[in-house]
Amino acid sequence: MRAGPRQHGAGPVSAVTASNNIRAVGLSCAVASAFCFGGSGPFAKPLITAGLTPLQVTWLRLAGAALLMLPFAVRHVDLVRRAPRLLLGYGLFAIAGVQAFYFAAIATVPVGVALLIEFLGPVIVLGWLRFVLRRTVTRAAAVGVVIAVAGLACVVEIWAGLSFDPLGLLLALGAAGCQATYFLLSDSGADVEPRALAAYGLVLGAAVVTVIAEPWHLDWSTLGSGIVLAGYEFPAMLAVCWIVVVSTVAAYLTGIVAVRRLSAPIAGAVAFLEPVVATVLAWWLLGQHLGPVQLVGGALVLTGAYIAQRSAPHTVREDEPLMT
Repeated sequence: MRAGPRQHGAGPVSAVTASNNIRAVGLSCAVASAFCFGGSGPFAKPLITAGLTPLQVTWLRLAGAALLMLPFAVRHVDLVRRAPRLLLGYGLFAIAGVQAFYFAAIATVPVGVALLIEFLGPVIVLGWLRFVLRRTVTRAAAVGVVIAVAGLACVVEIWAGLSFDPLGLLLALGAAGCQATYFLLSDSGADVEPRALAAYGLVLGAAVVTVIAEPWHLDWSTLGSGIVLAGYEFPAMLAVCWIVVVSTVAAYLTGIVAVRRLSAPIAGAVAFLEPVVATVLAWWLLGQHLGPVQLVGGALVLTGAYIAQRSAPHTVREDEPLMT
C-alpha cells in the first residue's frame, strides 16, 4: 500500500539525479577537453626546439590522429559524396590551418600569447558577418570586440613597439582566422555526424600537410633524442604521443561528449579555459611566463572573445565538436 506513493515520488527525483549526472559528466569532459587542447603547444614547442620544423610537428600530430580516427571515416564514407566541399574546407582550414599557423607561431612567441591571439576567432567571425555578409551585429557583440582588441594591445604591449616577433604574431592571427573558419563551417555542417567530420578533417588535413611538410625529409633520429620539460629530460616520442593521443584524439572525443551532455554555448564557454591551461603548462614545463599587464590583457581577450562568441548570430548544432 505504501510502495505506490514512494514509487510515484521517486520518478522526478530520479530524473533530476540523472540530469545532474549527465551535466556532471559533460562538465568533466569539457574541462578535460580544454586541458587536452591546451597541452598541445607546451609539448610541441620542445620538438620544434629540438630541430623539427613547425610543419613537421603539425604533420606528426595530424597523421597520427588521422590514423587513430580512421575507423570513423570508414563508417561514414558516404560523406565524401554528400559534402566534399565542407570536408575539404574543414580539413584545410579548421584543422590543418589552425594547427600549422599555431605551431609556426609558438616557434617565435610564447605559447600563451599565441593561443590568446588565436582565441580572437569569434571576433573575426563577427567582422565577417558585419562587413562581408552585411548582417547586423548586436551592441554586446561590438563591446566584446572592443574589449578583446584592447586586451590584445596589452598582451603584445603595443605601446612598446610590439615586444614579440611580428611574424610570430601574424602567424597567430592566421590561426585565429582559421579558427573563425571553423565556426563558420559549423553552421553549414549541421547535418554531418561530428566524429565523422573530425575524422575526415584530420585525414584531409594530414594529406594536405604531407604535401607541404615533406615528411620523407624528416630527421627521424630527432624523435629518438631527448627533450627538456620542467627541467627534466624525456624521450621526444613522449611529446609526439601526447600531442597525437591527448591533444588531438582525446581532445576531440571529450569535446564531443561535452557538447552533447551540456550545450554548445556552455561547452564553448568552458573551452575558454584552454589558454589558461596552456599558459600554466608553458610556465611549468617551459619556463615561459607573462607579465602582469599581459595577464590582464589575456583576461580581457578571453572576456571579449567570449562575449563576441555568445553574441554572434550563428546557430551551432548541439552535438558539434569543440575546436580550438
